[in-house]
Amino acid sequence: MDTSNPLNDRRLADAWAELQSHAIAGNPLQADAHRLAFADPEFLLRRETRGIRFQLEMLKPDLDQQAAGVENTVVVFGSARFLSPDEATLKLHQATAGKDPRSIAEAERQVRNARYYQWAREFARIVATYGQQRPAMDRLFVCTGGGPGIMEAANRGAYDVGVPTVGLNIALPHEQQANPYVTPSLSFKFHYFALRKMHFMMRAKALVAFPGGFGTLDELFEVITLVQCRKAKPVPIVLFGTDYWKRLVNFEVLVEEGTISPEDLGLFQFVDSPQDAWAAIKNFYQLAD
Repeated sequence: MDTSNPLNDRRLADAWAELQSHAIAGNPLQADAHRLAFADPEFLLRRETRGIRFQLEMLKPDLDQQAAGVENTVVVFGSARFLSPDEATLKLHQATAGKDPRSIAEAERQVRNARYYQWAREFARIVATYGQQRPAMDRLFVCTGGGPGIMEAANRGAYDVGVPTVGLNIALPHEQQANPYVTPSLSFKFHYFALRKMHFMMRAKALVAFPGGFGTLDELFEVITLVQCRKAKPVPIVLFGTDYWKRLVNFEVLVEEGTISPEDLGLFQFVDSPQDAWAAIKNFYQLAD
């Protein structure tokens, strides 16, 4: 009788049980040369093992998404600071009651920007509804950075229609947590921004960038650069909110100064409604209704 596998499984389980017993007892974990290498946090967190950590951050989300049948995603970027309409309205009522002009102005801005939350939620609902009607290999899934704001809105839109949704979160000093609408088994946390951005692109069939800050700009221009340099296949890149994006970046100046080619402006397009954002993706791939 072949008992090698159960015995090996037992030894591996014992290695983790040792670590868990330390945690339960509240004992500090000391370096231990005798501990199995894969179950030795001190070893895995050394500078010399960084390459192993890269590989693990590459493999874990990839294998789990494969197992869940997630092969095609529509990635939604945008500000983590935008509130839902209900939250923004509540903030405005509170600010008005407090009668502080600065608080009122901030709350009014939140109410104004809450429309992007609602639009992101509606757009994601459209994508998810379409995706669940397709054959398994052709399904589209909504993927975000897993945080609050626009990311929450997009995950929420898929959640509204009962479709699994992906979150690629990042460990930050202020301990950003995944929003409650990400499917738990598809809620991944990264240490390395580079690996996280790679995962955004690995399955992306489209990118929709809502108004956002430095993080949104970083992710957006990385994708544009990869497509421009032919390091990634062309995908529809949609900038949601024409007024915001054209006030933020004067793309025509890049052409005027010769830093990009005129045809590079065709790498992306502007839209102002969830329906137009979805139409841009449908037209790119010639998708049927």
